[in-house]
Amino acid sequence: MSEPSDQVGAVFWALADPTRREVVRLLSERGPITATELSVGLPVSRQAVAKHLGALADAGLAQAVREGREVRYRLTPPPMRAAMAWMAQVGGEWDERLVSLREHLRSGRR
Repeated sequence: MSEPSDQVGAVFWALADPTRREVVRLLSERGPITATELSVGLPVSRQAVAKHLGALADAGLAQAVREGREVRYRLTPPPMRAAMAWMAQVGGEWDERLVSLREHLRSGRR
């Protein structure tokens, strides 16, 4: 089974937190948005949202873009795609193993 790359590992680490998953969902729905605007719908402070956005940015999942005085955050999907590709690869490897096991068990019954 292949090991995830550092970037894929960073994505899994960032998405392990339920608040960060909610921030990702909100970024995907609302497009570029400020930390203050995000904090309105979350049960955490604006400072906590900013820290979560920093963690997502470190994983490559969010990017800060300055627009005048505001800093808006947007979702950056490529690292998520890499994580999904890794999961698909591992899932495929397990599918192959399960098919082999099923065939082995069937051949043993005869």
